[in-house]
Amino acid sequence: MATILETQFAAVDFESAGVRPGGTDVPVQAGVVLLIAGEVLPSSGFRTYIASEEQVTWRARKVHGIGDEDLKGAPTMSALWPQFRESLGNRWVVAHGAATERRFLRAFPFHGFGPWVDTLKLARAIAPDLPSHTLGDLIHHFGLYEDLANSVEGFRWHDAYCDALASLVLLRHFISDLALWEQPPELLLRADDAPYHRGKSGPRSR
Repeated sequence: MATILETQFAAVDFESAGVRPGGTDVPVQAGVVLLIAGEVLPSSGFRTYIASEEQVTWRARKVHGIGDEDLKGAPTMSALWPQFRESLGNRWVVAHGAATERRFLRAFPFHGFGPWVDTLKLARAIAPDLPSHTLGDLIHHFGLYEDLANSVEGFRWHDAYCDALASLVLLRHFISDLALWEQPPELLLRADDAPYHRGKSGPRSR
């Protein structure tokens, strides 16, 4: 049986156009990063804008800084299938609050990606008493921001690649801090199991 250390992970994140009245939310940027043999690989994966038939809302642009002008000439979601298949296929998929990522990947019916590891669910089980479980707040709480920002030039929140990278850094911290590398990866799908509750405060902050 494979261990967590032997399992390959791919984190995925999407930024969206936001929802206008009568419209639907669609992805405008995607980012994927890999964790292999226990190491987060910032140079792996990819970052791309995604062509959209929906205009980016003012509210969404205020969050992620992506405008309609950034999407000119960008590939469609369907054209990106080979990249998603290569990066996510045969790997465990990681996301922080995975509902959005799973929904946008339905553009590829029967893609078969997974199993899915949701770092938001893990964080709520590991450190239930924290006042916030947003990705940014967790990274700062556990003292991971400096190393994260130093690993990629121009790091910024709400960039799909950077957020995907952050979710992997957080996952790796949880696994290392709880000494789970030799455990089966299925443990990451069972956030209520005993190994997460060795101490009421969860993993150590720095």
